[in-house]
Amino acid sequence: MCYRNLTQEEIQQLQKNQCWSKNWSGIKVKDGFNPARLYNVELYGEVKLGIFDHELSINGVMKDTCIKNSSISNCIIGDNVYINRVADLSNYVVGNASILENIGSIHVTERNSFGNGIEIEVLNEGGGRELPIFEELNAQIAYMLVNYQHDHSFINNLKEMIKKLVKEKKSEIGRIGKQVCIQQVKRIENVNIGDFARIIATDILCNGTIVSNIESHAEVINARMLKNFILQEGSRVENDAQVENCFIGQCVTIGKQYSAENSAFFANSECFHGEACSLLAGPYTVTHHKSSLLIAGLFSFYNAGSGTNQSNHMYKLGPLHQGILERGCKTGSFSYLLWPSRVGAFSAVMGKHYSHFDVSDFPFSYIEEQDGESMLTPAMNLITVGTLRDSQKWPRRDKRKGTVIRDLINFDLFSPFVISKILRAQEKLETLYENANKKVEVLNMEGIKIKRLLLRTAKKYYKIPINIFLGEQLIRYIEKNELRDKADFYKIAFNSKMSVHEKWVDMIGMFAPFREIENLIKAVNHGDLKDLDSITSELENIHQHYDQFSWQWTVNLLEKQLGKSASQFDNEDMKYIIEEWKNDQIKLNNMILRDADKEFDENATKAYGIDGDDEIRQKDFESVRGTKNSNSFIKGLLENSRKTEEKAERMQAFFL
Repeated sequence: MCYRNLTQEEIQQLQKNQCWSKNWSGIKVKDGFNPARLYNVELYGEVKLGIFDHELSINGVMKDTCIKNSSISNCIIGDNVYINRVADLSNYVVGNASILENIGSIHVTERNSFGNGIEIEVLNEGGGRELPIFEELNAQIAYMLVNYQHDHSFINNLKEMIKKLVKEKKSEIGRIGKQVCIQQVKRIENVNIGDFARIIATDILCNGTIVSNIESHAEVINARMLKNFILQEGSRVENDAQVENCFIGQCVTIGKQYSAENSAFFANSECFHGEACSLLAGPYTVTHHKSSLLIAGLFSFYNAGSGTNQSNHMYKLGPLHQGILERGCKTGSFSYLLWPSRVGAFSAVMGKHYSHFDVSDFPFSYIEEQDGESMLTPAMNLITVGTLRDSQKWPRRDKRKGTVIRDLINFDLFSPFVISKILRAQEKLETLYENANKKVEVLNMEGIKIKRLLLRTAKKYYKIPINIFLGEQLIRYIEKNELRDKADFYKIAFNSKMSVHEKWVDMIGMFAPFREIENLIKAVNHGDLKDLDSITSELENIHQHYDQFSWQWTVNLLEKQLGKSASQFDNEDMKYIIEEWKNDQIKLNNMILRDADKEFDENATKAYGIDGDDEIRQKDFESVRGTKNSNSFIKGLLENSRKTEEKAERMQAFFL
């Protein structure tokens, strides 16, 4: 970009407009510069100015682009900006058509990396799991950095890559992108701000980066403070929130007086009113209520009830403990967990729990407090409306836009990760049943109690998701590969040379065979993956092959379930899998429908029809809530059962 010195006439015009510079030779402008568009401006050091010949909409009013009532030091100012009442703008490049108004100071004080490379103490408040944050961070890399500390070589290699990236981002000059709007801000210090970002009525932003673009704007509106932070595309910090030492991923919302420190939040999380400390909060972590303290925990697809609380120390050596709630967990109002503990996927925690338990092999469970003790009811959360409804809403509520989607997310309710847990749960339940004293009603198991009479019932319920998963995988394989007939199916379905991956992990959102992650780690340690881009690409490759890995794992499970090798599978076997899928899918739908009936029974109507009789009460209820037959979720379940029947019939015919 070509700049020139000011002409003497331009200097005179600027001085006439009460502009001042100690050294006018340090001020450079583009051809077409209009000095009449500057008024009452102090210019220090080297300043480059663009062209001002358009209007911008400022709070709904069209105004000439200009600079007035401001002090600018060592900056490059783009074309057609509006800068008004900025007491100190120093060491920044300001993009075209940006608005800066009513700002105390916005400056870069020293060479720095704008929040990149800051280490935050997530998951364990006592340290030891520090997460270095940076603009391109995703949930999966964060998961490995935090949880694989035992592999010193891998962690050191990964951190060296991050250090190299951070070094490249260091600068003495900050950036404000194009079409940015910053208004009524007290202080912005050492912050890079991406295109189309909005920062309005906020006190302090210090040492951070706001990643933003035309497809997905980031916003800070009426916030109290952001310090030592990364804010990714589409995210909002608002309404008196305070954020310190935090990473905020894509399309996260933090607001309504929420306070967060030393925490990382990933895609589509929402945090209001409460407090977070040392969280590794995977995608769709949601806490909306006051008096909720989430501390030193790992979550994903999580919903915190009001007053949810955890403790991470026992008043001995300090806050050294941590907890894990696997994907899809919920905590009821005023629930309490004493870390360390671990809860299985899609489970609900109710009451206060002072024992340390690991029930990660029991997904879809209730963990309840009964007479001061923790009780496990396996598989019961499988047949509730909430679990299915949550699994359906998460994909619909993905707010991420554009070409850059960072966190890798699988939305399957039943996956190799979850089904492998269920298989282990069945084994444990059977062992407990066989060894239990029949005179004992309550058994102790891994720090929690379980009623003996539930052992067989839970094992039976756990059979349902296994059958549904096997059928889903079989049908998905046929449909995805667009197979025309059974000959095509047998030709390719069981001839894969891919190795079987027994163990699966959930990397806060992404299901993956653990062997593939081990191979990635080995590639990093051997120098085959040399930078963060190559690691991200390999993670994306694993994610893209989820269906293939899942099918191979399914084939291995089918061999165990049917008691024969895949080469011996025949049409009757496949029809049996489809029939079991159909029966158990419809059975599960019917069980969930019975749970949904509670939303429309007599108890549900008690607070309706305030001044009427029973008839008025029912009419009032139906006018507000509708009827069971008109409810969209219930209609969807019934439709799903109908489509299941139809699809089963087609798939059975496929194997005739």
